[in-house]
Amino acid sequence: MRDTAVVHKSLAHDSAERHVAGSALYVDDLPEPPGLLHVHIGMSARAHARILRMDLSAVRAAPGVVCVLTAADIPGVNDVGPVFKGDPVFAEAEVIYVGQSLFAIAAETREAGRAAAALAVVEYEDLPAALTIAQARAAGLTLEPAQVMTLGDAKAALEAAPHRLQGKLAIGGQEHFYLESQAALALPGEAEEIRIVSSTQHPSELQHLVAHMLHVPSHSVVVEVRRMGGGFGGKETQGALFAAVAALAAVKTGRPAKSRPDRDADMIMTGKRHDFEISWDAGFDETGRLHGVAFDLASRCGCSNDLSRAINDRAMFHADNCYFLGAAEIVSHRFRTHTVSNTAFRGFGGPQGMVGIERVMDAIAAHLDLDPLAVRKANLYGPGRDTTPYHQMVTDNVAPQLIGELERRCDYAARRAAVAEFNATNRWLKKGIALTPVKFGISFTTSHLNQAGALVHVYADGSILLNHGGTEMGQGLFVKVAQVAADAFGVPLEAVKISATATDKVPNTSATAASSGSDLNGMAALAACETIRGRMVELLAGLWSCIPHDIHFADGRVWGPGHDVTFGEVARLCHLNRISLSSTGYYATPKIHYDRATHTGRPFYYFAYGAACSEVVIDTLTGENRVLRVDILHDVGRSLNPAIDHGQIEGGFIQGMGWLTTEELVFDDKGNLRTHAPSTYKIPCASDRPPIFNLDLWDGENTEATIHRSKAVGEPPLMLAISVFSALTQAVAAAADHKVFPDLDAPATPEHILLAVEDVRRRAAAT
Repeated sequence: MRDTAVVHKSLAHDSAERHVAGSALYVDDLPEPPGLLHVHIGMSARAHARILRMDLSAVRAAPGVVCVLTAADIPGVNDVGPVFKGDPVFAEAEVIYVGQSLFAIAAETREAGRAAAALAVVEYEDLPAALTIAQARAAGLTLEPAQVMTLGDAKAALEAAPHRLQGKLAIGGQEHFYLESQAALALPGEAEEIRIVSSTQHPSELQHLVAHMLHVPSHSVVVEVRRMGGGFGGKETQGALFAAVAALAAVKTGRPAKSRPDRDADMIMTGKRHDFEISWDAGFDETGRLHGVAFDLASRCGCSNDLSRAINDRAMFHADNCYFLGAAEIVSHRFRTHTVSNTAFRGFGGPQGMVGIERVMDAIAAHLDLDPLAVRKANLYGPGRDTTPYHQMVTDNVAPQLIGELERRCDYAARRAAVAEFNATNRWLKKGIALTPVKFGISFTTSHLNQAGALVHVYADGSILLNHGGTEMGQGLFVKVAQVAADAFGVPLEAVKISATATDKVPNTSATAASSGSDLNGMAALAACETIRGRMVELLAGLWSCIPHDIHFADGRVWGPGHDVTFGEVARLCHLNRISLSSTGYYATPKIHYDRATHTGRPFYYFAYGAACSEVVIDTLTGENRVLRVDILHDVGRSLNPAIDHGQIEGGFIQGMGWLTTEELVFDDKGNLRTHAPSTYKIPCASDRPPIFNLDLWDGENTEATIHRSKAVGEPPLMLAISVFSALTQAVAAAADHKVFPDLDAPATPEHILLAVEDVRRRAAAT
């Protein structure tokens, strides 16, 4: 028997050739059906105001306009809030952020709709607007009471510690900047039926929200997703508005309707990564080991709940990263502001929590004049020090071994000495180097979301059609699950066809998020495949007079004692013997439980680990900086597809690097987003990739029974980029010979670096 398994092998993304050729079809690429209407949304020009008058008569009379829709036209619920209400499709009496939808125009062309929107007459009465965390705090605007997570007595531990430090850190938000903007195409059918092709990470949620808006049962709405041109969390909830207005226009006119905002409108109307302000208080001994720590986390959530509660919860969960905090108190404030509602973004609050504790590690090292890596290693979880602040035990800890291996591979000690020598001999250029770890919890922290379904058909010729509830946004989920299915039947990958995700095939699915796409949908698909294969084996065992254990599937063939046939022949044989070749599959993550009232439990099935060493250089005259070299060792368990995982790790790192270095969101004092295009909002480009980029996968497997013992890879790599931020902090400190510790906030743009350099030199001169 040959090893013909297709899992654990580097195979191409299922759409790779079409991506390169430009032939992969996205929502806006689909052939436009006859009579298609283009939907344009009219937006609020105020951050917080009463609507005194909205005159749309000129809009309705404009050339090419077929209909104009407002809240009065909605037959059901005027809200697309994913969990909690508060996200109206159209504002009615009051607006709560610049860019909020007021009305929608269904026109013959996009240009006609855009031109007509400019004719609207809206009169406002401005109301007080809280745009920042400070303003929201002063006004007492919160989404819920402050949440508190505790382990032991942090106050007593801080007071008794030999050393104690406090500090503050501001962390900016981040625009998703998916290449494909939000998009939805609504196709009306018979009676109340409507089909929506959408760029969404959560087809089932979108289905339910649109059904509620239209006041029809969920079975009347079908949502389909073949692929997205990126999502990163930005299409988990916020595609609902665009699907809703397209569906409403289709129902009102009986014509197909498409909603696809341009880049500027997309950036203005959709939420971002939450920006945070973190205060910390740490007590520690002479080795840098923590005795206790207190964190105060404040986030700007925007105008509504969206997913902010869960996002801020995850920031609390990851305030420890890889470290045993001793006694801990983590307080989280969720502030409501008159800005667009911030939403899910790769890492889902975890990155912000991790930046806080990594700043603590750097500050302790500077205070004690120790190598920051030594302080990090002194605080790692280990025997007798394995309880998280939320009381989950860390039982799968590979961080110490992984960090030690990366330290050896990247020659950290020698390079740190070389950086010190460089800084001693260069007046204007300063280098920094940092090695930081990642421990990221895998599972939705809302427990009921940890479930998935699949549908598998085997046809009589042996070809296989695979469907599941996960969505493909470029991350390679579809090819990984197809590999699982092909392996289950012992056929080549080419025998499996991947079909679009659709709510009429697999119902009530969870979002493709929380890094759980492969974990959940891979197991659901495997369950379906094993059911069908079991039926095949039972038939063959009877026909071949053998036991099921003697029947094997591999290399596109099936054999048993005295028999060797193709998989296609077995499929035909099953069909002729009236054996069902179709099955659903279902999976629910085991072992997890969580009590949000006390913030205790086991919210995560397992942890994914990684570490990165980054070396940077800054120009102290201009603040300009470069990442010179990156070394990464990352834990993905037994990788389902190493090539796909390498891409996810590298891409996640670069996206995290952008968040912490170049991507700066700027709102003016009226609540207008000023950075709403690539001319003013700077995502990393190819030239920002470090010239030396070494990436390896950790050689291990998941201790939990995940799909083929793999681990999630979507979100954890983003936080490897915290090593860049720490290295930049070290470089700024070098500008003052490490006499004082920098107050460098994120993103570390050239302007922020230059100001930090001037600040450390001024403070050092005053000592």
